[in-house]
Amino acid sequence: MNNRYLPMTETDKQAMLETIGVDSIEELFSDIPESIRFKGQLNVPESLREQELLKYFNGLANKNVSIKEKVSFLGAGVYEHYIPSIVDHVISRSEFYTAYTPYQPEISQGELQAIFEFQTMICELTGMDIANSSMYDGPTALAEAAMMSAGHTKNKTILVSKAVHPEARAVIQTNAKGQRLNVIEIDLKDGVTDLDQIREHYNDDTACVVVQYPNFFGHLEPLAEIEKIAHEKKAMMVVSSNPLSLGLLKPPGHFGADIVVGDAQPFGIATQFGGPHCGYFAVTKKLMRKLPGRLVGQTKDEHGQRGFVLTLQAREQHIRREKATSNICSNQALNALAASVAMTAIGKKGVKEMAYQNVQKAGYAKAKLKENGVTIVHDQPVFNEFIIQLNAPVAEVNQKLLERGIIGGYDLSQYYPELENCMLVTVTEIRTKEEINQFAKEVGALQ
Repeated sequence: MNNRYLPMTETDKQAMLETIGVDSIEELFSDIPESIRFKGQLNVPESLREQELLKYFNGLANKNVSIKEKVSFLGAGVYEHYIPSIVDHVISRSEFYTAYTPYQPEISQGELQAIFEFQTMICELTGMDIANSSMYDGPTALAEAAMMSAGHTKNKTILVSKAVHPEARAVIQTNAKGQRLNVIEIDLKDGVTDLDQIREHYNDDTACVVVQYPNFFGHLEPLAEIEKIAHEKKAMMVVSSNPLSLGLLKPPGHFGADIVVGDAQPFGIATQFGGPHCGYFAVTKKLMRKLPGRLVGQTKDEHGQRGFVLTLQAREQHIRREKATSNICSNQALNALAASVAMTAIGKKGVKEMAYQNVQKAGYAKAKLKENGVTIVHDQPVFNEFIIQLNAPVAEVNQKLLERGIIGGYDLSQYYPELENCMLVTVTEIRTKEEINQFAKEVGALQ
């Protein structure tokens, strides 16, 4: 046996060839003309023994800058938060770790209940009626929400704030192109969405108004005012929200949002160099049958015992493919489970306390940066992110911070040229007073 993870013997190979009626592997390719077959050696390195291969990949991994060794003030959509140790213990159990689609409820009650609990907790956080079993990530969920709005209203124009994460806006643009939808990006005013510009572009063809809360810069959008504009005609209000912030902030559902989406990464899911994570998707009851992805419901068996099943299964992955408004036929079951375990372990009071610490520590960091001569841009209430103005390029400052053991914030000029030398700083409950003081001191000295 030459390959450890490909346990097929020569006897196995010959038996398969005999079954299909050929004498050799080469005969399988006999229909391909000799003139176009590759004759030489592939330009790939020679194979390595297992120990050599492990050493090679460990060397590559060690080149990464990790939050395990550095103090991080980088967020912008992926955050370092407290993860209870029980999370890894539960999701590492084989019955969860290897589970995929629970199509047979009689043997999948544990997985189905875990998904049901995830849906329930997302509904409680967002103030919405129904949530699905998860989606790939936050940006995917937001694009699906925009597409669903267009399908439901039969309108073709999507209004999306430029204060929505730029990568999420890019996913919306890509999806809209395939659906032949028109995407209009709304400018900003003092770090939040320009309401006058929404009114200017809003018309009978508007499918939805898309905003983020807190927005990409950490600021709080005026959802009550946006709701009035969005629902003036038959358009929908779509809100992308950090779920941890909803432990403290009034949830979008209480402002009249039709769809609330986001990434569950702040709950129990490590940063993991950007993924994989877990999107959530919550709607009002009237949109229940338009909801993409899977939905787990609670029922009773013939003995009256509580049970769980996949419900409303006339969905895109089953019998309604020609009517589907989504191509999402899967979910992030394992990461959704991690989020469920984390939320359960932390509890309602704990989630509120975590959110409160994010607000307080971000406020403390702003004050210390000001003391060190750093300018705060759009100095207004935030959750855990805010913008600072530097006197030097952010890339240069971040490189010098890295040499001092600190991972700096996000360079906003990458997507917002008007915010040259501006850094998006993130401060979560993980950061200590000493770390914040050191960061403020170093930034003040380097700018």
